[in-house]
Amino acid sequence: MRTKIILTATVLIGGAAYAIAQTSHTGHSDGMDHSAHGQERAISGAALSEPGQGAFAALSEVVRVLEADPNTDWAQVDLAGLRAHLVDMDRLVMDAVVMETGLQGGISAIATGDADTIAALRRMVPAHAAQLARDDRWAVAVSETSGGIELRVTSEIPEVVARIKGLGFFGLMASKDHHREHHLMMARGIDAHGH
Repeated sequence: MRTKIILTATVLIGGAAYAIAQTSHTGHSDGMDHSAHGQERAISGAALSEPGQGAFAALSEVVRVLEADPNTDWAQVDLAGLRAHLVDMDRLVMDAVVMETGLQGGISAIATGDADTIAALRRMVPAHAAQLARDDRWAVAVSETSGGIELRVTSEIPEVVARIKGLGFFGLMASKDHHREHHLMMARGIDAHGH
C-alpha cells in the first residue's frame, strides 16, 4: 500500500512539474510582444483558421474578401449593417422561442421572444421566407402575430413534407444556403433582399 501511495505521489508531482515547464514563460525576455507568437506560427505554416466567435469570424471573412478585391467600392461598404444582421441571426437562433405545430402537409411555427428578438424575427423571417419560396416544391407563408411571427411551410409531395417536418423552424431558416452571398452583398452596400 505504501509503495502505491509513493508511486501515485511521484506521478502527480512529475505531471505537475511537466505542466509547469510547458507553460513557463522563463524563456521570454522582458517586454516580449506576445503578438509575435502568431507571426511565428504563420511563418512556420501552422496558422490558425478560426478567428474566434462566429459573428466575428463572418466579419473577418468578409473583410478578407473585400480587401482582396481591387474593385471594392469602399465608399459603399457597410460592415455595420452586416454586423447588425449577424446580431439578428444570433437572436433568431439563440433567443427565439418557437412553438411548432404539425399541419396537413407541413408545419406552422410561431416564433416569439423578448422585444429585441421579436424585432429580429420580423426582419429575418420574411426575408428568408422569400428565399424558401423560390423552391416550388413547397408553399411558404409568413404573417406577424401579436407577439412575434408565424411561418407556415407546406407541400403536397410526401418526401418534401417529411423534409419540412424534419427541418423544423430552425432548419428551414438555415436551408437554401444563400447566407455567404447575402452577407457579402450586405457588406458591399447592395440591397441583399433584392436578389
